[in-house]
Amino acid sequence: MTGTLATTTLSDTDWSQDPRFDTVIHRRKTRSVRVRDIWIGSEHPVVVQSMINEDTLDVEGATAGILRLHQTGCEIIRLTVPSLAHAKAVGEIRQRLEASGASVPLVADVHHNGMKIALEVAKHVDKVRINPGLFVFDKPDPNRTEFTPDEVAAIGERITETFEPLVRSLKEQDKALRIGVNHGSLAERMLFSYGDTPLGMVESALEFIRICDRLDFHNIVISMKASRAPVMLAAYRLMAHRMDAEGFNYPLHLGVTEAGDGDYGRIKSTAGIATLLADGLGDTIRVSLTEAPEKEIPVCYGILQSLGLRKTMVEYVACPSCGRTLFNLEEVLQQVRSATDHLTGLDIAVMGCIVNGPGEMADADYGYVGKTPGTISLYRGREEIRRVPEADGVRALIDLIKEDGRWVDP
Repeated sequence: MTGTLATTTLSDTDWSQDPRFDTVIHRRKTRSVRVRDIWIGSEHPVVVQSMINEDTLDVEGATAGILRLHQTGCEIIRLTVPSLAHAKAVGEIRQRLEASGASVPLVADVHHNGMKIALEVAKHVDKVRINPGLFVFDKPDPNRTEFTPDEVAAIGERITETFEPLVRSLKEQDKALRIGVNHGSLAERMLFSYGDTPLGMVESALEFIRICDRLDFHNIVISMKASRAPVMLAAYRLMAHRMDAEGFNYPLHLGVTEAGDGDYGRIKSTAGIATLLADGLGDTIRVSLTEAPEKEIPVCYGILQSLGLRKTMVEYVACPSCGRTLFNLEEVLQQVRSATDHLTGLDIAVMGCIVNGPGEMADADYGYVGKTPGTISLYRGREEIRRVPEADGVRALIDLIKEDGRWVDP
């Protein structure tokens, strides 16, 4: 064609049926996995997790750390178990938690050559997390140039022999397992076969998944963590693709490991986790910050709420402010938030003027909009209800919510 551009258009029917353009996230279908009284899977809300940073041998400190996390809304809590002594300490921690009346789902993190540790700690926790690259660990040989087929087979047999007792124990106790691959700790054999790649991560997990499947054990959650979001994204997508192809409908635990701290740590975690959730992948999440674990929980819930996957706080819609703004938008937003942030489930808009205000806030339950200098319009949905002096705006908004029977005392 000359002088024209070739274009592809969608009919209204095509558009409405294409999941790429849906405003609702359609989650990948998975089985349900129970961790104490919490269920993980596509039929349940996305679960929020974190990990204490106290030494598990410090029974008092670890118990206090677990309770702090639990009180902030963390639904599943992990603790590290690097030795048999740590595993036995978890039994004491569990007793203290039960004595306090806290029913907290616990996950034990087991790493290097951890069979005996895992078998012991499985008595006291609700889920065990193992890292395939470390569970049967051989120190890398700097002089190695290849693995022979016989060596690969021998390692596979040793993995099966070591892993099967844990699988049988978890199955007997009706407890769960996380097969948690880390990009930075792939086994030497996997690095030789697949390189330091997402494919190596996936193959590492599948080796352990197939052992579980052969033993008819399916209380499994899978993670593919990396410190770089693009690697993490590729690994999870490939993992979901391969599992679906082989009929393994296990839930996914999402996270960008070693994300750092501050704004960048939060942005990096959100870039990885939210991208996959928007694709329908992910059933439980952890934001890994180099900060107090309790600070991870608001980020998790913020990610889920922003995607419409959980509703755990008030959603505030507010314009960025411009020359048309008729009041101190930042100050008023804080006043509105302070008065209403306990009304979980509501959407409240604070908009600086009527140019874009009513349209941009159309999905909100209530709106606070600058009408003219010194005057505020209050909306219920798209309907303007009343106009009040700016000085009375926040109080009038509260009164409107009360009139509708949607107010609860803080």
